[in-house]
Parts: sequence; structure tokens; C-alpha cells
Amino acid sequence: MPHADRWKLVRGSLFLLSCFLIITACSTQPRQKETASATLDLTSADFAAGATIPKMFTCDGGDSSPALAWKAPPAGTQSFALIADDPDAPVGTWVHWVVFNIPATLRALPQNFPKDEQSADGTRQGKNDFDKIGYGGPCPPPGKAHRYFFKVYALDTKLNLNPGSTKKELEGAMQGHILARGEYLGRYSH
Repeated sequence: MPHADRWKLVRGSLFLLSCFLIITACSTQPRQKETASATLDLTSADFAAGATIPKMFTCDGGDSSPALAWKAPPAGTQSFALIADDPDAPVGTWVHWVVFNIPATLRALPQNFPKDEQSADGTRQGKNDFDKIGYGGPCPPPGKAHRYFFKVYALDTKLNLNPGSTKKELEGAMQGHILARGEYLGRYSH
């Protein structure tokens, strides 16, 4: 067999072996859930989507949480989680609220939700970037209005997280468990 033909045979064999190893590796890896494609319709009776958040829900007012409601979670929903944050903060995204293990039977959080670590129904709250449990309202520096995103997630599990967990810890625990998500935007400036 000529030298060039041997190299073609070796290269072909190596290519087939590589393909076999890739296929084997892919078939033995556990599959992550696909990115949630379902949408939850998140609303608030306290302000219109994209509108100015009323002062009572900010640090300039009572610092109460707004009422939020959602509908029609997908089958298999075991709990909900909620994150509120401000991506326009000068120091990077500022976390205003972290809530998780909201029972699957609930479709809303009432206005002025108590700032307790855990509610009687099992709902738990995490620590915001004000280093406090519960909701901390918009409190931007003077200037251009900031955007505040309220995000709700339908999950296929209850999360094994302690009260006081951070947004980062919540996002890590939710990975692979999100069935649907919804978002609601408000704005605020001094």
C-alpha cells in the first residue's frame, strides 16, 4: 500500500473514531430542560406596564411592594419564584426583591407583601441588594428614569433554598426547572 493511501486510511479511521466518541458522549450526558418557551401573563393593578411606579412603592414613599398577579401556569407547575431588579443602577443590576416557593395554587402577591423570611404558606423571601429581606422599592439617584423589571417564573419543583438566599442563588437553583416566565416593567426617577 502506498504511503499516501495509508495516511488517507489513518485519517479516515481517526475521523470515524472522533465521530463515535462525540456521539457516545452526547448520548450519555443528562439532558437539560429546554429554555422555557411558555409565557406567564404578569400584571399589576397598581401601575400600567411601562408606566411610572407610584411613589408609595418606592423609597420616597412607603416602600411597599406593588400587587402582582399572573394567570394560567403550565401543567406540572409546583411553585413560583419572583425577582425584581433594576438593570440601570450605576453599580450594575440592583436586586430589589427575591421571592421563591410561592405555592402553585397562588396567582398573585398582594400589595405590601409582608417582609418576613417565610410565610405560613411556605413562601420564602431572599435578601435584596439593600441587604434586607423582602421588597426594597426603587431608590435611584437623581436623573434619568430607571427601569424596574418584575419577573415571575413557573417552576416544576419547590426549591431547597433557605430564606435570605440571593438572586444569584435563586437563579442557580431554578436552572433546568423553569416551565414558563413572565415580566412586567415599571419606571421611576427622583
